[in-house]
Amino acid sequence: MTSNRPYLVRALYEWICDNGLTPYLLVEATAPGVRVPPQTVKDGRVVLNIAPRAVTKLELANDVVSFQARFAGVAMLVIAPTDAILAVYAMENGQGMLFPPVDATVSAGDDDAPEPAVGDTDADGTPPTPSGDRPSRGSHLRVVK
Repeated sequence: MTSNRPYLVRALYEWICDNGLTPYLLVEATAPGVRVPPQTVKDGRVVLNIAPRAVTKLELANDVVSFQARFAGVAMLVIAPTDAILAVYAMENGQGMLFPPVDATVSAGDDDAPEPAVGDTDADGTPPTPSGDRPSRGSHLRVVK
């Protein structure tokens, strides 16, 4: 299946705008294909205001988010591959969604791991993990109020 990330980005963008708030993107600035002004990058990440009043030619495609914006008075094309987007949220209240880094969702070596059969469970009744003996890292999700 294709990634649900671009669909969620579009839905959250629309929801935030419909509520009269300012949509922000948190982007991994060091990811391949990201094009942002270097002076906006802090700790390898950049926060981008994508409100309709702040950008022009906004494109929320399945593989990339792109738009024109002004930084220190200079117009620039900003490009953020969808895989580099770490969060979409409203600036005013922080409501939105965090996404795991793409490399954290698929780890090398798991490609050949067998999928559990339907109905298979471990001794405790939970579905087996394809990671074998590796302990669970816990959820990457957190409650945002």
